[in-house]
Amino acid sequence: MKTSNNKKETTPKETAKKGVTKPKSDAASGLTELFEDGLKDIYWAEKALTKAIPAMAKNATSADLIEALNAHLTETEEHVIRLEKVFELIGKKATAKKCDAMEGLIEEGKGILEETEIGVVRDAGIIAASQKIEHYEIATYGTLRQFAETLGLAEAATLLEQTLDEEKSADVKLTEVAVNAVNLEAAEAD
Repeated sequence: MKTSNNKKETTPKETAKKGVTKPKSDAASGLTELFEDGLKDIYWAEKALTKAIPAMAKNATSADLIEALNAHLTETEEHVIRLEKVFELIGKKATAKKCDAMEGLIEEGKGILEETEIGVVRDAGIIAASQKIEHYEIATYGTLRQFAETLGLAEAATLLEQTLDEEKSADVKLTEVAVNAVNLEAAEAD
């Protein structure tokens, strides 16, 4: 079979021979299923963060960083509730599916706590770990919002956009704390 650009299309059997990963039996076969899987993934991630953020705040020494983390914890708790509303809008039970990426990012954050002395250097590490988490969430919520829009789920898209905006704001706040104080103080500690 030929495509309009004269490239030969491959059959599923030919693709399998080229080392393409075979999907699981319950793999998403449409955008709706992919959207629902993404919601389950980020739902797990947000719930995990409601436990991880307090640990980061306890280990921080910068008052501005502690304030930023605690403010984002409150938002994260709202993100969980908002995701439950999205599940409700699509007629599905809110279900969490382990998010390997977030689990890894949280573990990396714990590692930073173990590998740094208490003080501004640890604070800089907490900011770095937190921003990695924020960037993952920004990517995820941006994708899910777009999926919702494509699927004609305007109300779900609006809720996801609201969370996306809060994740972006949290990232900006962490950058401000880093640039205006923590990173400078950590550099002086060298």
